[in-house]
Amino acid sequence: MHAESVTPSELIYGLEDRPAALPALLAALQHVLASFVGVITPPLVIGGVLGLGAHLPYLISMALMVSGVGTFIQARRPLGIGAGMICLQGTSFAFLGAVLSAGFLVKSRGGSAEEILAMIFGVCFFGAFVQVLLSRCIGRLQRTITPLVTGIVITLIGISLIKVGITDLGGGFGAADFGAPGNLALGALVLVTIILLSRSANPWVRLSAIIGGLALGSLAAWLGGTLVPQPLPDLPLVSLPTPFRFGFAFDWSAFLPVALIYLISTLETVGDLTANCLLSRQPIAGPGYLTRLKGGVLGDGVSCLLAATFSAFPNTTFAQNNGVIQMTGVASRHVGLYIGALLFLLGLFPSLGALLQQIPKPVLGGATLVMFGSVAAAGIRILAQTRLDRRNMLIVAASFGVGLGIAAQPTLLQHLPKLVQNLFDSAITCGGLTALLLNLALPDEKPAEAIRTAGDEAIL
Repeated sequence: MHAESVTPSELIYGLEDRPAALPALLAALQHVLASFVGVITPPLVIGGVLGLGAHLPYLISMALMVSGVGTFIQARRPLGIGAGMICLQGTSFAFLGAVLSAGFLVKSRGGSAEEILAMIFGVCFFGAFVQVLLSRCIGRLQRTITPLVTGIVITLIGISLIKVGITDLGGGFGAADFGAPGNLALGALVLVTIILLSRSANPWVRLSAIIGGLALGSLAAWLGGTLVPQPLPDLPLVSLPTPFRFGFAFDWSAFLPVALIYLISTLETVGDLTANCLLSRQPIAGPGYLTRLKGGVLGDGVSCLLAATFSAFPNTTFAQNNGVIQMTGVASRHVGLYIGALLFLLGLFPSLGALLQQIPKPVLGGATLVMFGSVAAAGIRILAQTRLDRRNMLIVAASFGVGLGIAAQPTLLQHLPKLVQNLFDSAITCGGLTALLLNLALPDEKPAEAIRTAGDEAIL
């Protein structure tokens, strides 16, 4: 499967094109707006649950700064570290359960907020080496991480993220006015605006589709009284990173769940990188593809090492930014350098981040819904290009059944040990592991048998 099967004119700027500063900045800003909430939400959740409120401004600043540095590395690809594409690094939601478990372990022993953070960042630091080591073995894992498996994982990632987008469109998780007609109207306005602008023949209009949708939605929210600008909180002018600011600790019982999530995160990253290659019109097979996978997974691992060092939670390649590439038609890796710089500045000057936090949830939901749908569509496209014989259809059916079943009924695992619940409570984890194991366990059909089977089914 190669990029030639897709019309190249769909891209305004290809992977190696160098857009002028203004269009590059415009495209980068849309990536930042699409990912900003995703980057800062895990620190907010972890800080709220573990009682780390006093350290939250610093944790959010570090999350943004490390995301910026990691994104820059992925795009620039120094010393072969990085995929050489727009791979926005952001705080991973997949680690929430394992990180909270590590925090509760220290809290149950009477540990302070600083001791909790020292344990979390200590186990995350060593766990990152799991991803670094796996990046060196991607070539040997070719039989395991096939287009079939990555297509399933990408589709599950997109479908899982759609739930986040539709929740925001309704007003946000736990909102008192969730599903109010005003929220739905705001989300629909943003969604329709982005769709109309992204279909324009004018490259500038298409480039600004997401910003245009967010701006129009925010204006409508302000006029309707939903968006009431708040005074910025009393924050330091600049947040400076300090290595291991809270100390360093380690515990095997806290480390093992984190290490397993790093393994699962690697599978998710391979899926995201494959989708990125597809959207950037790059091959998704062959030595060049494997080189990108190795560099991209290594970039994730290095980004996680930096995160643990500078008090940020584990990072991963964000899937929603593949949707931005699809919407804007900009795949230039040089835009990734601008994205990294913008995220770093947002972290360096925390008041800028506080300003963006005021965008209403329904407005963000309308924008992210179409982008998350694009991620699922990219997975379906990969599956459509694989040989869907009886064996592969069985793997697809079982993986979607298990993954989406867990997502639809999250209380299914409530009687199992907490560790098992934390590891297998997501569609991506369960569906991805099901695809991985079945792909290894079920013998591959020979082409002749597959052809005969297809012929028999056609006759029937």
